[in-house]
Amino acid sequence: MAKPSKPDPWFREMLRYGWSSFEVWLIWPILILTLVVSVLVSRYSRSFHFSDQVILYCAQDQVFAEPILAEFTKQTGIVVKPVFDSEAVKTVGLANRLLAERNHPVCDVFWGNEEFRTRQLAAAGVFRATNDWTAFGQRSRRLVARQDKLAEVFSNQFSVSQSPRPLKTDLLTTEHFAFTALTNAAFRGRVSLAFPLFGTTATHFLALRQHWGESNWLAWCRALAANRPFLEEGNSHVVKRVARGEALIGVTDSDDITAAQREGLPVTALTIFPESLLIPNTLGLVAKPKPNPAADKLYEFLQSPAVREQLIAAAALEPETLGTNTLRPNWTDLLRDLDHATDQLKEVFRR
Repeated sequence: MAKPSKPDPWFREMLRYGWSSFEVWLIWPILILTLVVSVLVSRYSRSFHFSDQVILYCAQDQVFAEPILAEFTKQTGIVVKPVFDSEAVKTVGLANRLLAERNHPVCDVFWGNEEFRTRQLAAAGVFRATNDWTAFGQRSRRLVARQDKLAEVFSNQFSVSQSPRPLKTDLLTTEHFAFTALTNAAFRGRVSLAFPLFGTTATHFLALRQHWGESNWLAWCRALAANRPFLEEGNSHVVKRVARGEALIGVTDSDDITAAQREGLPVTALTIFPESLLIPNTLGLVAKPKPNPAADKLYEFLQSPAVREQLIAAAALEPETLGTNTLRPNWTDLLRDLDHATDQLKEVFRR
């Protein structure tokens, strides 16, 4: 008669500690099921990039950026964690944050709403050594006025010693406003602009400094400050003050004018002229010890024609048919002179 087989040592040990035979054998299917589930979850997560995420510092307006980022997540499964900034200091605020974090970067992708600060970051080594940053699309720095005040605006651009020339029928296409006229006495207390130490206003002023020369520019800045302009928190505030009739003319961005028009405000943009500035959006890939592949995907996605068309449809960008008769800064020289020019602006426009 065959002897009954003895339990394996591991089986005997578990019985010794109070496990029943049924419980001991039941643990095997549980372990196998756990292993299968773990493998499936791992593969599922990799397929849909649930573990991928990108940290984005975004100077583009939140209302325009969020639908685009949602579409990117829908297509790729990559979660975007955006950091936005206030209108008053956008781009400059985010640029300063990137500079402060340079040795321990947090951000993966920077989405700027103008070119100069992106070039400043590139010069400081914030971006990758290759495939570092790019510009796409454009909007423009414009003068804004109420539709019913155009005749007064164009008449007031001449000094009192000059006789205003006859106004042509189509002011928006045939008349060019002289930017230097903002210092005329007729505009005293009737000009609105964003505080010129931040954002696109700062870049525009720095470009004018290069265009006119330092001494002429500084004299103009002082005359403009003496003319008591409204210094606003942001470009949208400029348009609203003009719409209310509190300012006769304002210096702002084209997208803010279009947004106001869509709200039904009675404002219009004056045509592009030689002292206007074209301002593209920019994208930069931040240099990090361990590159994030998901960041490259977002970087490429935001450059796509579909994204550009969506931003144009939302009036965050303009069609690229504005011509070339605008300021063309030497960015290297602007970067070189940044600190000195900024100190001059602080001195002139201190609040």
